[in-house]
Amino acid sequence: MAQWKIDSAHSEVSFKVKHLVVSTVIGRFDKFDAMIEAGQDDFSDAKITFEADVTSIRTNNEQRDGHLKSPDFFDAARFPKIRFESASIERVSDYELRVTGDLTIRGTTKRVTLDVLYNGTVAGFGGGMQVAGFEIAGRINRFDFGLQWNALTETGGVVVSNEVRIEIHAEFVKVQELVDA
Repeated sequence: MAQWKIDSAHSEVSFKVKHLVVSTVIGRFDKFDAMIEAGQDDFSDAKITFEADVTSIRTNNEQRDGHLKSPDFFDAARFPKIRFESASIERVSDYELRVTGDLTIRGTTKRVTLDVLYNGTVAGFGGGMQVAGFEIAGRINRFDFGLQWNALTETGGVVVSNEVRIEIHAEFVKVQELVDA
């Protein structure tokens, strides 16, 4: 069994949501952590944990960032972390996985499924460490997690879509081999 830690300097956790029906707002979390424990080289038996700091949310608009941290959305003062813990992994192909797990946002936990593209494992700089790359994508309904704020435009369109697309580009570094006890 091997343990892998996310390299935040070479990873990005972002989301996309429709704004006023016609455009897309892109946001990201600047502070996050993740670990993988896996015995198989293709990660098909992996146990994954992930955590993002809600206060690190960035959308290139300070007013919007403040609103997202408020009780209207994430309520960062009461619920400072977003968490994910895998429950199962389905191998779709040599490089595709479907990861199902529990996502907790704003104190609400729901089962979600994410599509994962495993880009492979290589020796890092200096040849000493192993590095694995992944691209993760999924969609959630923000209303399912209590992010209920909504408003309508004069024409009846929604200001913020209920569907949120999740996109993660992650690089993990092998930190140790775990010995089965």
